[in-house]
Amino acid sequence: MNITFGDHVRVLSTPETDERRLAGKSGQVYGETTPSVTGVEVIGETREDYAINVFIEDLDSAFWFAPDLLELIDHAAGTEIIIGNLKAVRRADGSWEESEISPTIKWWQFWR
Repeated sequence: MNITFGDHVRVLSTPETDERRLAGKSGQVYGETTPSVTGVEVIGETREDYAINVFIEDLDSAFWFAPDLLELIDHAAGTEIIIGNLKAVRRADGSWEESEISPTIKWWQFWR
């Protein structure tokens, strides 16, 4: 199963993750990149020039990992993202339910 944006993941135990004391930690996927283009430091060997960014809340830090160092926990059902007037809510199967929302009026524009 592919790990994608928003998923909850666990860091697997390897010499690299053990050395950094990251093995067993869990976090949420915040992004992905092509390391040869962006130059990010990646933990693990990126065989396909692809890395996944994971934010680990108890460390208040994000790390770039090779995909084979991560284990899917779940798809973070209920995660909400709002961009403009579009709201997306994550389903348990990993898909997103999208809906339009009314634009909010700024508090200083209450007379409109």
